[in-house]
Amino acid sequence: MSQLPGIGKRTALRLVLHLLRQPKTQTEHLVEALGTLRQEIKFCKQCHSISDVEICDICSNTSRIQHVICVVEDIRDVMAIESTGQYKGLYHVLGGKISPLDGVGPQNLNISSLIEKAKSGMVKELIFALSATMEGDTTNFYIYKQLEDIEIKTSTIARGIGVNDELEYADEVTLGRSIINRIPFENALKNS
Repeated sequence: MSQLPGIGKRTALRLVLHLLRQPKTQTEHLVEALGTLRQEIKFCKQCHSISDVEICDICSNTSRIQHVICVVEDIRDVMAIESTGQYKGLYHVLGGKISPLDGVGPQNLNISSLIEKAKSGMVKELIFALSATMEGDTTNFYIYKQLEDIEIKTSTIARGIGVNDELEYADEVTLGRSIINRIPFENALKNS
């Protein structure tokens, strides 16, 4: 249990003791559910998100904008963006980001299939939605350089000060980007 992310030894012990106090059938249902998870959940053949079918519900939804792809690190990012209800395009899940210190290079990610999609001519825009870290920016730049000879629009999600954030607590990079990427006040009124 302590090998799960975010679970330390004390929490693992509490979880195990809790499971031991539960009726045997409840624990057996948990074991069965975990087995089903490993057997039936797969990766979508188009976007690499998790799915219980070959092509996930998002990729197979013909009402979504098929020529716009949002590039994300993992399924949690897809879930976060989907929860806003604002994005109607497709996704491409990289499965991580380039991090030489962790031994993760471009070959370890789902980048080549993204480049193939871009080369197909079916994609008109890629939206980079990776975290604003050195690794995220490196991954964005690497993909951008791979697309140099392809006619495709690239954009990145806006970065800056969050709603209800106090300026004094913002880091310098975030505050600086917010100043550089400022928008006309009229636009801010429209989005309020």
